Amino acid sequence: MSNAKLGLLVAWPTFWTGFPLKMVLAVLMLAAGVHPWEGVGLEALLILSIPIDIWALGLCSRTVFLERLSVDPPKGTGLRLWGMWAVFSVVYLPLLFVVMGGAKSLAQSAVHATLHFVEENVIVIPIAEKISLELVMWGLPVTIVLIVLVYGWLFGLGALAQRFVRASAPVDGAFQDIVSKWDLLRIPRDQPLLLMAFTGTGVVLIFVFWGLLPVSTPHPHEEYEFIDAKKAEETVVPKKVIQSAEQILARAEATLKELEKENPAGDTPKAEKQAEAPAKAAPKKKPAASGAPGSSGQEHNPADHKH
Repeated sequence: MSNAKLGLLVAWPTFWTGFPLKMVLAVLMLAAGVHPWEGVGLEALLILSIPIDIWALGLCSRTVFLERLSVDPPKGTGLRLWGMWAVFSVVYLPLLFVVMGGAKSLAQSAVHATLHFVEENVIVIPIAEKISLELVMWGLPVTIVLIVLVYGWLFGLGALAQRFVRASAPVDGAFQDIVSKWDLLRIPRDQPLLLMAFTGTGVVLIFVFWGLLPVSTPHPHEEYEFIDAKKAEETVVPKKVIQSAEQILARAEATLKELEKENPAGDTPKAEKQAEAPAKAAPKKKPAASGAPGSSGQEHNPADHKH
């Protein structure tokens, strides 16, 4: 088996085996108010993940060695292999990021120069098409460089794992016998004890989670503004009501004093003067005629009707 394939077969299941346990640690840290992706939280998460990685690497490496290579690795393989992989990754991964950054900047500058030359001498490229071309032209070589570097990292991990393969003892028998042996190694004889330990660990983690939470019931933040929410009825405080009433009365008294200063006693306000002017200008009514309408104006004498 090639080194890169062996490194991938061991590293990939190791990551996913330890990932759920690391997520539990991250959730507990979030419940305690510590962010696991920055500062002290990240350092604590990395330190707490070391025993998880050692256990997961030992489990997965032994599984791959038995299933794919038919060899049984020696005891302590997970710890020693993890130490070698850690040293190799600490040296290789920073170099990978440096090389990737240089390749990206070089590819982008070359693409910009090429498109600038094309636009000046051949054809003007629209903005949307230009963005797409730039992304494809510098993204393709950078992706190839990344694949080569990742392959080199897996090759190194596999080369370190090959040392333990050579030191392992071969396992005789058919594939079914090897699988049965591995199942017996993973499954303990006292299964109820394993179930009790697993359940108890889960219960303890749940209590730790609720204990670390600042409050047991979710609630909105203090600065959250409620929409279409009824305002709570304010309790009536007699002192506040009396104070507000006194303030209103004081303002009204001050307003009356200002009005008295503007309109001293004996002066008629402008509004009253304007109301009196039309009344004085109105013409006097003429006296009504003594006779009824249609009459000649002479007094009516009943004696005129006598014959």
